[in-house]
Amino acid sequence: MHDPSEHDVTAADVVGYELAVGAKTTWVYFSANWFESRDFPVAICNWVRDLGKIPYVRLMLRSDVDQKHSDKTFTLKKIIAGNFDDDLRAWARGAKNFGSPILIEWGTEPNGKWFSWNGKWNGGAKKGPQEYIGAYRHIVDLIRGEGAGNLQWVWHVNWLDEPERKWNAFENYFPGENYCDWVALSAYGPTTPMTRDGTESFRFKMREAYPRLRKLAPNKSIIIAEFGCDLHNKHRDAAGWAKAALDDLFSGRWPAIIGFCWWNEGWQNDNLKRHDSDMMVQHDRELTRVFHDGLNQHRAKIQETPIIASP
Repeated sequence: MHDPSEHDVTAADVVGYELAVGAKTTWVYFSANWFESRDFPVAICNWVRDLGKIPYVRLMLRSDVDQKHSDKTFTLKKIIAGNFDDDLRAWARGAKNFGSPILIEWGTEPNGKWFSWNGKWNGGAKKGPQEYIGAYRHIVDLIRGEGAGNLQWVWHVNWLDEPERKWNAFENYFPGENYCDWVALSAYGPTTPMTRDGTESFRFKMREAYPRLRKLAPNKSIIIAEFGCDLHNKHRDAAGWAKAALDDLFSGRWPAIIGFCWWNEGWQNDNLKRHDSDMMVQHDRELTRVFHDGLNQHRAKIQETPIIASP
């Protein structure tokens, strides 16, 4: 089982996944946690590039991996006030020196109550979303100001607003079209063996979120940055859920979607092993077959080599 800091992906993990599904990945997604290091993650980005992939970095200004609480260090107010400007500028110089393209996001799923940058933890309905936008723009402006033009900025929200309040709608967190290159959604089935909700189909979730995102950012391409389903949930069969999702993704039903990323991860939820989450494609024969057959069937629609525009 992988650790919960989301940075422990290895080249062997990528190769093993590709062998299982019979297709190549275009990007490799990982978290750069600032409680571990505020430096640009050059070592991971180097091996990702050596594999012919694009690094996709979640820039995670957070103090720990615990969720559903405010952050003691990296508050939105402190980000806006410039407390981390020197670190961000140094990070930007590292990214610029890396040279080749990088996908990057900050403020993942701001309309979800689990991350510390959600409005709930930063002033609530009156101030939260606006403080998020202020922090987002501050980070992007600062990093762009260092000349890191090789970064492709992704603004990434959850398909469902949690809490489901008007003030917390993901539209209220949008930093503006000038502050992102792509927009992204997370849309999961049940994420643990114990989860009773979230069992709706991927199509159901897209039916809710896709039109909203298109209306908000009509000129932006969309990626499904995260989707997945736990292998051992009693209320939903992961292979069946994934097959329907892949069929719909390749159907042309949502023409703005240009890519997707299954969250191929496992983590511990409590002290009982049977409660551990597992979404690893390679851990279930039927799910492996679904991906292998689905990606093979739609091979003509898959672009394995990234298009890199000339500077």
